[in-house]
Amino acid sequence: MKLIIMTSPTYFVEEDKILETLFEEGMEMLHLNKPDSSPVYAERLLSLLPEEYHKKIVVHDNYYLKNEYGLAGIHLDEADAEAPQGYKGKISRTCRSLEELKSAKKQSKYVFLRDVFDSISDANGKASFSYDQLKEAAHRGLIDKHVYALGGVRLENIKVLKELGFGGAVICNDLWTRFDIHNEQDYRNLIIHFTKLYKAI
Repeated sequence: MKLIIMTSPTYFVEEDKILETLFEEGMEMLHLNKPDSSPVYAERLLSLLPEEYHKKIVVHDNYYLKNEYGLAGIHLDEADAEAPQGYKGKISRTCRSLEELKSAKKQSKYVFLRDVFDSISDANGKASFSYDQLKEAAHRGLIDKHVYALGGVRLENIKVLKELGFGGAVICNDLWTRFDIHNEQDYRNLIIHFTKLYKAI
């Protein structure tokens, strides 16, 4: 099972240092996802990270960064979205329903299945599937090593994902809530939690 870390949706001062430490601690794949932000900030963040880690980063927009910085690939946030014209390289996608998985997997290196669990950050963000629905999808071969769980994924439910046969876990808020980007500079608790996630996978 793979562990994918998704960035916090906003940029912050200590971010490059934290990401570099996470890579040093074994992070294998980072999804750079900063909705509605200027590409200048993405360029700055990438330029601050050692070049050796660029091949472990996937971008969710500003796809030109893939070639410019030698990144791992691009991510399309819709299951049926088209890749940019002329694009050659690895693609991943986000699916919002079980029905989308079959066709999306054929066109992608791997896919995210959204809203697997209740959201950590949004009280109204409920899981889209029951455990039985996910189990049935796994039985039908829809959930396999190419499908990564996204949404509400935390240390405590990684075991469930393994039972269901997911190929990976996408971690966002379970990690970034361990560090207050406005008031803290010490990010040791975040790194300690990453280590626990890494071991659980």
